[in-house]
Amino acid sequence: MSEELKNNENELQQDTNSSVDQNSTTSDVVEEVIPSMDDFKDEIARSFKKINEGDILTGTVIGISEAEVILDLGYYTEGIIKLEELSNDPSFSIKADVTLGEELSATVLREDDGHGHILLSRKRADDILAWDQLKVAMDSKKIFSIKIAQTVNAGVVTYLLGVRGFIPASQLSLTYVEDLEAWVGKEIDAVVITADVENKKLVLSGKEVERDREIKDRKSKISRLQIGIVTTGTVEKIAPYGAFVNIGEGLSGLLHISQICDKRIKSPNDVIKEGETVTVKIIDVKDGKVSLSMKAVEEKAEVIQEVEETPASYSTGEEATTGLAALLKNIKL
Repeated sequence: MSEELKNNENELQQDTNSSVDQNSTTSDVVEEVIPSMDDFKDEIARSFKKINEGDILTGTVIGISEAEVILDLGYYTEGIIKLEELSNDPSFSIKADVTLGEELSATVLREDDGHGHILLSRKRADDILAWDQLKVAMDSKKIFSIKIAQTVNAGVVTYLLGVRGFIPASQLSLTYVEDLEAWVGKEIDAVVITADVENKKLVLSGKEVERDREIKDRKSKISRLQIGIVTTGTVEKIAPYGAFVNIGEGLSGLLHISQICDKRIKSPNDVIKEGETVTVKIIDVKDGKVSLSMKAVEEKAEVIQEVEETPASYSTGEEATTGLAALLKNIKL
């Protein structure tokens, strides 16, 4: 065989191998992009699942108009929720309160609305599903941001998870509420205090949220007080055993009768009066209570006007209140 013939045979073999590799690669690519029927098995089964009136379905919002919302249910047809079946809240806005892509749960009213779609009601689903959520929220004391819709006798009305709720006037705030109309349209934080599904009774409280926050705020402020600082305060109330003095930042302490002056007195009124400004020293902070003393105030003592702004390195003139000496002073080595 001539050298030229051998070269031609080699070139032909290379071309054949290259063609086979290309065909193999092309075949592999085609197999990768063409899914099998197994990939759609769950979707196909779900799309032909029997749907009955009263079923609760969850779908994704794929369309919003002035009159209705369209849901993708993963079914052979879409679900339709008419405006009147979306919410019990009179202030509900289909454009403002529903967004594309969000998931909604709704009850099947009819399997066919006359146009081949499933007719749904979100209001009826809320009546079933919301109460379970409201019970859980009540037990966990979950805080909701709600908007006051209107006034009624002795309170106001709001809507939570599509359910009409009542807030008694006494539960609106820690402060006395005189004008209920002034609260309409306001947004407040509230917790569920009654969720009675049998009687369809939902009661909320903004007062509870305010009280809990006030308690936490007071504890936080008290934790930052330093024993030994001298400040001024106003006598709020006088009792036989002493007086309560407001030292600012919403904090009050007890000025015991024995700590008012060096001499023995029968009544705090012998020395101080309600409304009077006095100079006191913080002598103890325990279990959320502040103990004060007038007689422990030394002459020329540095007076701190803002008790919360006392520097961490503040010293009473004796041992630093947060220093090592204060911790070791009673230990004998």
